[in-house]
Amino acid sequence: MSLRIRLLLAAIATLALIWLLFAVIERALALLQRYLALPLTMQVLLGLVLFAFLICSLILLWWLLRPRRRQRAKKPGDRADIERRLGRLRERQADTSALDTELAELDRRRQVGRLYVALFGEISTGKSALLRALAPHALAPSDVRGGTTRQVTHVDATLPDGQPLILADVPGSREADGEVHEQLARQEALRAHAVVYLCAGDLTRGQAGEVRWLSEFGKPLIVALNKADQWQAPERELLLQRLHQQTAGLAMAVVAISAGGTERFERLLPDGSEYVERQRKPSISPLLALLAQIAATGADVLEPSRENAVLAGLHESTGELERTTQAAAAERVVRKYARRAVVGALAAVAPGSDLIIQGALAATLTRELAALYDVRVTDVQIEDFLRQARLTLRSGSSIVLAIAGNALKAFPGLGTLGGGVLHAFAYALIFDSMGRALAASLAERKSLDQADAGDRLKTLLADAGSGRLRQLATLTAEAIRERGESKD
Repeated sequence: MSLRIRLLLAAIATLALIWLLFAVIERALALLQRYLALPLTMQVLLGLVLFAFLICSLILLWWLLRPRRRQRAKKPGDRADIERRLGRLRERQADTSALDTELAELDRRRQVGRLYVALFGEISTGKSALLRALAPHALAPSDVRGGTTRQVTHVDATLPDGQPLILADVPGSREADGEVHEQLARQEALRAHAVVYLCAGDLTRGQAGEVRWLSEFGKPLIVALNKADQWQAPERELLLQRLHQQTAGLAMAVVAISAGGTERFERLLPDGSEYVERQRKPSISPLLALLAQIAATGADVLEPSRENAVLAGLHESTGELERTTQAAAAERVVRKYARRAVVGALAAVAPGSDLIIQGALAATLTRELAALYDVRVTDVQIEDFLRQARLTLRSGSSIVLAIAGNALKAFPGLGTLGGGVLHAFAYALIFDSMGRALAASLAERKSLDQADAGDRLKTLLADAGSGRLRQLATLTAEAIRERGESKD
């Protein structure tokens, strides 16, 4: 666009704004004249209304434009809350020994008062070599498959200024079949006061994610570029610059070090060549200076962030144990009521009757599962859920009976016992489907969501998986056999 056209458009826009300003002024003066022509009482009343409207508008504008305070992240459970949850898990016969040990270790390290530093990083980044450089007297166990540490190793070390600390060499992440070892590494990183994250180059997406995770707990975090002596000075500076960009706001510092270790090279001799191994001299002065700075802060000052990190890990582990324990308990409850439904169907079944005539049993199942998942339900909610379930079962009764009939044919003896067995198996399928649907919905929604539970029920009723049907057929056969033995 030429300059002449731009100037013409600017002139038109300016004239339009001037015309609009004069129009607004003219309208305002006209309104003012009409306002002054009103009686004094009307002027006062209208003025109060306009003033109130102005105040409300300013308040609304302030509410919309005010700076929002960032909500503080909610603590994932304090010590008392975790202990209360562990107590409830013990009451449900859950194995909490690992979590109890973690709490005991939390207290032990607090009482020791020593500074714990975890060496964290991917496989073969030189953590064990750095451990030997920081504590030359220590020999960390190593696995020949890639030189990876297979367990957590603690070593006492002393900094050049005489300050003591405890180093933890943890298994490397991204190992083959190393899920358990990676979990050990993460747990030890949570227990430490500070973490040194080792890398041997630019951070990958996975490594960047690990650094972000480690930074979330507010502990001192050092990113150390190991094997820096293998890079030329310009390349090393570019790498450090890139690492600074990737860890900005996450790590307290990025340093270049060389942990030493073993190097293998070919030596030419008059009678031929041979391969020789020798130890590279470590160069870790920048890291030692940062560790001395952290150690000077004192373990007591760093203890709150360490404790919060451990409790965060315990909160997650306790939640996982709660879910597995509840799922196992729900499985037992569903199986119990499915068996009771079979017995009830054998005792009194009328061909063509509603497939869920055992309303009291279904209501008790609902209450017991709700109590298991700590969900409060009212009688009205239960009745509404069962009413919806009855409608679902009426519309799908033919499907349920067809699945039951086909399943029984696979079990010699059961399929020839008549309609009573067929309806008994149908009841087993109904109560198993209802219980599983309700348990899954309660676990996910933390409330009695009728629509969600109903959708899950429809899906399970139509599920003709052989494994599940075989279990229900076995349960039906056991109930029939037990009922016959009790009659005898």
